[in-house]
Amino acid sequence: MMFETCAKTDIQAERRKGRGAISNESGRFEAFSRIEIADDWDIPEERAKFRTEVRLETARSLISYNRSPDLPFDRSINPYRGCEHGCIYCFARPSHAYLGLSAGLDFETRLVAKPNAPELLEQELRADRYKVAPIAIGTNTDPYQPIEKTHEITRACLKVLARFQHPVAIVTKGTLIERDIDILEPMAAKGLVRVGISLTSLDARLARKMEPRVPSPTRKLQTIARLTEARIPVRVMASPIVPALNDPELEHILGAGKNAGAQTASWIMLRLPREVSPIFKDWLHEHYPDRSARVMARLREMHGGQDYDARWHHRMRGSGVYAELIAQRFRRACRALELDERAPPLRCDLFGVPLRRGDQMSLF
Repeated sequence: MMFETCAKTDIQAERRKGRGAISNESGRFEAFSRIEIADDWDIPEERAKFRTEVRLETARSLISYNRSPDLPFDRSINPYRGCEHGCIYCFARPSHAYLGLSAGLDFETRLVAKPNAPELLEQELRADRYKVAPIAIGTNTDPYQPIEKTHEITRACLKVLARFQHPVAIVTKGTLIERDIDILEPMAAKGLVRVGISLTSLDARLARKMEPRVPSPTRKLQTIARLTEARIPVRVMASPIVPALNDPELEHILGAGKNAGAQTASWIMLRLPREVSPIFKDWLHEHYPDRSARVMARLREMHGGQDYDARWHHRMRGSGVYAELIAQRFRRACRALELDERAPPLRCDLFGVPLRRGDQMSLF
């Protein structure tokens, strides 16, 4: 199966049906770009669609650590590279450049799975130097994207965490998390898990354009309800807020999440780091040409005239009049709906390394 990596060339709509990006420009580390040029032969040619390709990777380590002062966690795991959900705004797209691939269609179609992730996770948790703290899953690419149904790497990692009684915070747009309620419910009863469900829009048409392979808003609300019924604490995440597209929905998104059973809420402004900016602007011009200038003007207003400013404590929310207006609306809605902005801390005191076959039991 062959996938073209094109420089500043929009891919025909039929070939990218069901995908978010409209182009597949080469990664920023590549010395050369491949460009499609017509050979002027008037011969009809059927072009292959961009289909999902999964490559298996034997990872050397799994737990990633960060020192970001504006994140509520210092470690995370990612069972997959790339994400089939194809969210046009995904801030993780630039990470595909480290694989020599495009942040455009490659990110959505040329995926990497880490089948040895559960074994690595157990190995790292057993290390004498390991100090327990909540692990985040889904902070880069979605752990419940469609290929998880086949590979079940996220589920296997959760089984490891459950055995170690290790706290975990999960973020997802995927309803496949319902499959793992049998693992998550007992963990939640011990205060070891919480889940964030990203709800970008209640408008099914807008959601489909922004998140082409993500379950519908109605279906995601059902997932919040089912997790809540299992007494698994859920956060509704109004994320990202896109000026002039979904910002009028903020209060409705929070209300729908509350009605479905969410206990806490959060929001994040649209972020356009590196390649995400041109990819998103191309998408805007295709789907919402009448609002494109307005959207980008609002974003630049919040980032000192740039499409994005990556400074700590600024990158998630921006600054200025518009950013403060969204923050005020969020706080007011949370008060009215009795949605907490902060969830209770996950328990770390239950963590313990389980015995393996042949291990000597302690006398004390």
